[in-house]
Amino acid sequence: MTAPVFVVEHFRADDGGRYVLDGPEGRHAVSVKRLEPGEEVVLTDGAGRYATCDVIGTEGKDRLVVHMTGVTEEPEEQPRITVVQALPKGDRGELAVETMTEVGVDAIVPWQASRCITQWKGDRGLKALGKWRATAREAGKQSRRVRFPEVADPATTKQVAALLAKADFAAVLHSDFEHGSEPLATAELPAEGQIVLVVGPEGGVSREELAAFAEAGAKAYVLGRTVLRTSTAGTAAAALLLGLTGRWS
Repeated sequence: MTAPVFVVEHFRADDGGRYVLDGPEGRHAVSVKRLEPGEEVVLTDGAGRYATCDVIGTEGKDRLVVHMTGVTEEPEEQPRITVVQALPKGDRGELAVETMTEVGVDAIVPWQASRCITQWKGDRGLKALGKWRATAREAGKQSRRVRFPEVADPATTKQVAALLAKADFAAVLHSDFEHGSEPLATAELPAEGQIVLVVGPEGGVSREELAAFAEAGAKAYVLGRTVLRTSTAGTAAAALLLGLTGRWS
């Protein structure tokens, strides 16, 4: 079993390498995980910096004392994979974020597509965005990542098109009888740079959106003969891309 991951804001240990993990993370380590002296833990800032530490002991119910020998930085993976995710209904957005984080997506961009039933407005939108970010953090810890995916602010179609225009490979998951789409499994992918994948809502990507994305350089692709829900399509496509690019090798 790999060492559990805990998020920290800093890596400041004392002269002897003694570091105290406290707060909610410390409480979880002590009271839930019940870590014991000699066990190994990983502390990370979620942005690539991490330290592998040995547990020394505990102080009370919410302070884990560890020995830290040094801090390492994990390089960014190449190519970088960003998924533009149209807003699903209910809690399916958090499901999409959770599974995409687990497979290894580097960034997630919430997209208010024209056919989205869900609307992120005002306080409701801020709360929903907060849930997506919290889900990415927890899923990152669970999957033993030290570089969590960035969950961006919600993007408009114009902003998504601008993101696609800068990508080294830009794709839109789309299939209908009037629009020719290529299999994503046969696409030629870059070894480095930025891959941006757009996942539309349950109602599909509109003609206007497809035209805007095509003008930005994005092609339409399909995963296979079946149609996946928007909450699972991004995870399936990301897994395929991670395999094809060699990031899973």
